[in-house]
Amino acid sequence: MIVGCPKETKNHEYRVGLTPAGARTLAAAGTAVVVETSAGARVGFADADYHAAGARIVATPAELYAASDAIIKVKELQPAEFALVHPGQTLFCYHHFAPVPHLLQAMLDAGVSCVAYETVTDSTGGLPLLAPMSCIAGRLAPQAGAWALQMANGGSGVLLGGVPAPTLVPPAKVVVIGAGNVGGNAALIAVGMGADVTLFDQSTAKLARLAAFHDARIRTALADHDALEAAIVDADLVIGAVLVPGRHAPHLIDRALLRRMRPGSVLVDVAIDQGGIAETSRPTSHTEPIYVEEGVVHYCVPNMPSAVARTATLALTQATLPHLLALAAKGLARACADDAGFAAGLQVHQGAVTHRALAEDTGRPFVTTAFG
Repeated sequence: MIVGCPKETKNHEYRVGLTPAGARTLAAAGTAVVVETSAGARVGFADADYHAAGARIVATPAELYAASDAIIKVKELQPAEFALVHPGQTLFCYHHFAPVPHLLQAMLDAGVSCVAYETVTDSTGGLPLLAPMSCIAGRLAPQAGAWALQMANGGSGVLLGGVPAPTLVPPAKVVVIGAGNVGGNAALIAVGMGADVTLFDQSTAKLARLAAFHDARIRTALADHDALEAAIVDADLVIGAVLVPGRHAPHLIDRALLRRMRPGSVLVDVAIDQGGIAETSRPTSHTEPIYVEEGVVHYCVPNMPSAVARTATLALTQATLPHLLALAAKGLARACADDAGFAAGLQVHQGAVTHRALAEDTGRPFVTTAFG
């Protein structure tokens, strides 16, 4: 198998799907590696590093895709890349198909196999390839919110940590919706910045664990409609951290509720990769990260971890490399047959949707495969 690693083309996407160390490991295992020129340059990995690791450097994305049986990258394909793939090719990356029907249709039409980082599972049902980026996005969310609260960005001018004695200006009220990896890390950083934090979830076990960890420095609450609505209305910053693997994120904030929030309050919607938690959420970019709607500043950047791309690349590739080694050594069919967790990542195969939740969410037939 030939594994190709292209340069990312999404707005301000600086991460790379394979490090030189990963290329060396693949080459040592007998896998041919092709890397697009400058693919890792933005995070400090030169073409010479990949060449020394045993990879072949190619000049164009067209050449890379044509030469590769499997593609290892970070973000979903962008429209300009749709024509580069070919039938039978395997794409291993974040796909986030549910909220982007034209992307899903393009991959179905192309006859490729799409293994999504966001639904690969481990032996406990966890999401090991999503976890490192969820951790980073969660830790970035309060920072992004603090920046968006500044007056120059349309915010209300509230300092997240307030001002301590003797003046005693209270801190910002931060509501985190979701106590998973994103929400837990968001709460951790928000508390560290001195904010007044309330964490919502539907799992009492998750809430109890985080409440004990923070030793009463945060409030926790079950996400029932009335309590959640009251907290959102009173918040300076809301962080959306809800995940339903493979599905569109639930809409928890409608336009009417948004209108009741204080002008200049902020929504950081980390769930935007899966469509977002608010009726008014729409993807933004690192170039233009915010917009104001109904008086509320929205920060909805789908690839938040790219802001710290070197850290994010190192964290992500450590998680993906063992799966990539198995894919390269065994091929897609056997890799899925041998590892049910890897098979859970297979969302599209031979023109069909092969992930049940994605099929249900997009109204398409669910098709089982013979190997996973």
